[in-house]
Amino acid sequence: MIPFSVLDLAPVTQGSTPAQAFANSLDLARLAERLGYRRYWLAEHHNMPGIASAATAVLIGHIAGGTSTIRVGAGGIMLPNHAPLQVAEQFGTLASLYPGRIDLGLGRAPGTDQPTARALRRYYESADAFPEDVQELLAYFEPAQPGQPVRAVPGAGIDVPVWILGSSLFGARLAAALGLPYAFASHFAPDAMDEALALYRRDFRPSDRLAKPHAMLGINVVAAETDAEARRLFTTQQQSFINLRRGMPGLIPPPIDDIETYWTPTEKFGVERALACSVVGDSRSVREGLAAFIARHRPDELMVTANVFEHGLRRRSYELVAAVRDELAS
Repeated sequence: MIPFSVLDLAPVTQGSTPAQAFANSLDLARLAERLGYRRYWLAEHHNMPGIASAATAVLIGHIAGGTSTIRVGAGGIMLPNHAPLQVAEQFGTLASLYPGRIDLGLGRAPGTDQPTARALRRYYESADAFPEDVQELLAYFEPAQPGQPVRAVPGAGIDVPVWILGSSLFGARLAAALGLPYAFASHFAPDAMDEALALYRRDFRPSDRLAKPHAMLGINVVAAETDAEARRLFTTQQQSFINLRRGMPGLIPPPIDDIETYWTPTEKFGVERALACSVVGDSRSVREGLAAFIARHRPDELMVTANVFEHGLRRRSYELVAAVRDELAS
């Protein structure tokens, strides 16, 4: 069976705080480790009250320090917001502290709105240099050469697996050209998934880092004891998407009984399209949904995300998904 991993945004729910979100993330990571999930990734977002993972490298260190075996990484670092040298130093430090356990996923979106992107980038105006920045970053992880004027300390000569993230053909093309693993954001932007996967697999060039293509797909999975309860829990994610599109991002809302009263027909169409790669239901429904998704797309890994309001029910969802994974593997 293909590996399952966890994507966490360190959600800050209504009535909670970032400090509680960080405690919940560590608790969930420890659970994921016990349940046999392969990776625990955190995503960089800024100026979003409901997402506390802005200082992604810092939070990765917190999670890695509180676990023992699970791989911990960024899904991802939005490279246009950072100097490649600084990212190499940060992840060289993490990989030195937690050898063999740190992943670095790179994206080219700002992970925020335009005013915040300008505040982050200051004198840097676009993501057009993303391919060159990725190559510069990769070079910092190579062993330092005599006379090299700039090196990452720590970072040079340290094995940090680098992934390209994307939701379009751009990232697929870059990952294939550089011979890097590819993670597609199908959990919120699935439109180009099939075409991007085909392009990546067709055009992949083996590299020193990776001999053959390796693709991971994101998927929303909310599991509960009944289909009805899972659908209710999923309304938290649906509301969050609507609020973001209304220009009102806020704390993560509790579930509601009737999502139809919350969205307009146009909003419903947009949200259902964005969240098309979702499996919601009891164990049987999740098993059938995941089996069908895997059979159709043939990912090398799955990255599971669950934006569930109550932490205990979020834990339970990942427990049920792990049990389904084991059933599918048997």
